[in-house]
Amino acid sequence: ILCLQETNCAESDYPDAAKLPGYHIYYNSAEKKGYSSTALYSKVKPISVTYGINLPEHDSEGRVITAEYERFYLVNVYVPNSGQKLVRLDYRRTWNDAFLAYCKELDEQKPTIVAGDLNVAHSEIDLANPKNNRRNSGFTDEERGDFTTWLESGFVDSFRRFHPETTGAYTFWTYMGGARKRNIGWRIDYFVTSERLMENVVASEIREKVLGSDHCPIMLLLAEPKEDKEN
Repeated sequence: ILCLQETNCAESDYPDAAKLPGYHIYYNSAEKKGYSSTALYSKVKPISVTYGINLPEHDSEGRVITAEYERFYLVNVYVPNSGQKLVRLDYRRTWNDAFLAYCKELDEQKPTIVAGDLNVAHSEIDLANPKNNRRNSGFTDEERGDFTTWLESGFVDSFRRFHPETTGAYTFWTYMGGARKRNIGWRIDYFVTSERLMENVVASEIREKVLGSDHCPIMLLLAEPKEDKEN
């Protein structure tokens, strides 16, 4: 399963090269052309696929695709950025609350995996220059506090579960100032999973050597459920 965020592309504008054979492909495009948007590629056809979080005030920017599988929900998300001078911070916090409520509703039905660009570095270990970014988008106390609330609601930052003390592990680097070569980055892309699913998570890794974007891919590997192995 491949989750893409900030594709900035309407479904009708996807190039043929991006329509990979052997995958079921789902798009959620923003109403505003060339903005935001997400896509999900899956070799296994999901039981169902839904778009958005069932709230019109939050669903015009193509930010969420939810795929239901036999044993879990997968939510592909591109969280709103708070913007320069935090012009969207209030909206971002409203969105955070609504998205958490949505994830908790899913989690009541099946374990849930949230994959995507969450636009927040949770702790000082998650960015290269925490002191200089305390009031910048993605590292405000408000955004970090909202993420803490999420993790206190039965969800896990899977990378930190496996790598609690790892430093210099980033997923985003600005194009300016040679930041990637110097590894001056932020970890803002995550797999957040239901706590009860973690027993089946084998690995949660960052593929920082993969180029082609100001972000790099991240990877989550699941094992078969224990009861299946025993049968």
